[in-house]
Amino acid sequence: MPNFANNPDRASWLHVDPHSDFPIQNIPFGVFLTRDHITTIGSRIGDTAIDLAALHQLGYFKGIPLTDGIFLQDTLNDFIADSRKTWRAVRNRIAELFDVNNNLLKSNEKDKKAVLFNMDEIEMQLPIQIGDYTDFYASKEHATNVGTMFRGKDNALMPNWLHLPVGYHGRSSSIIPSNIPIRRPKGQMLAAGTEGPVFGPSKAVDFELEMAFITTDANVLGDSIPIDEAESYIFGLVLFNDWSARDIQRWEYVPLGPFLGKNFASSMSPWIVTLDALEPFRVASPKQIPEPLPYLQFKGNKSFDINLEVAIQAENSEETVVTRSNFKYMYWNMAQQLTHHSVNGCPINAGDMLGSGTISGPTPESYGSMLELAWKGEKPIKLNNGSERVYICDNDCVILRGYCENKAVRIGFGEVVTKLLPAH
Repeated sequence: MPNFANNPDRASWLHVDPHSDFPIQNIPFGVFLTRDHITTIGSRIGDTAIDLAALHQLGYFKGIPLTDGIFLQDTLNDFIADSRKTWRAVRNRIAELFDVNNNLLKSNEKDKKAVLFNMDEIEMQLPIQIGDYTDFYASKEHATNVGTMFRGKDNALMPNWLHLPVGYHGRSSSIIPSNIPIRRPKGQMLAAGTEGPVFGPSKAVDFELEMAFITTDANVLGDSIPIDEAESYIFGLVLFNDWSARDIQRWEYVPLGPFLGKNFASSMSPWIVTLDALEPFRVASPKQIPEPLPYLQFKGNKSFDINLEVAIQAENSEETVVTRSNFKYMYWNMAQQLTHHSVNGCPINAGDMLGSGTISGPTPESYGSMLELAWKGEKPIKLNNGSERVYICDNDCVILRGYCENKAVRIGFGEVVTKLLPAH
């Protein structure tokens, strides 16, 4: 089925600011609570939210094989479990309905009142029930930086790193949407120069600039996903802040990896931008040396040119952008991550989330964590209010943003905003 929704010449009869992340070519999917306290699946154009359940009930999706209650749910899981053909048909229909030249809904005031909401009238929810969550460690720059800090430049990358996408299984229960505050975590830490651990609030809470992709049902136990089919099982992407408590993590991670230092919270943007919407922004992946094993070799452009930034906003202060990076820097791309994840027969389900790992670029101003930006605390970052940071302080807000842009269109993800509250 052709991807009509991406037509760069299309304009909407809804107002869209020229710098909006959500033009009619985006059409992301999310879940929100309406002014009538009804939870519904929706989309967005400009600053207008679209109630897809109401649109469906009013007959605007006629001809698309959708179950009656597909959008009357509090998660996108069932919709995601349907085929890419259905996702594309729904996006195409929304683009058609809200095209400036289409009067079908535009001229029906009663239906518009039932379907459309201003963004300040709704409350965004977690868009999926996350069954399983896997976090990768797939940025060569990030892995090299962290390895250099703790093992030296000559041993920065572990022997397996250039041969496979390294990952670990995280905790889905603590993944939250934007604008939900988190508490400073507590745990065991080993201070430098001491022999035994102490217990208390982490002194090294850090953000991690990531993106995550959401999958559909892909394979059954024992089967694997060929790399040339992997992208057909990716529904879309979100911004992802995979919070870390560096001091807790440093003490606990040997021998089994991240645990309490990672699973206290991860924050995601509420709108899932489909892989279809990102098609115009494909770019070549970084050259991989040595060449991966055959099951990880791919053809074509599998990376995406997504501009990313992180800002820190201290209490009662203006924000300070502390890093600007790009998703295209990822050494191991999404197709490779999904293929490797399933090569042993691990089943992938609708609503699973796979995080990219921290996205760092080649220059200090493009590093994706405070660990790197402040280089283990040796180079504090100065904020606009004159204060300095080596890690995140209580009552700081961390804001992630991301967007793609070419001469014809801008496709964005909005923001994921999280405030760090003091420990209990």
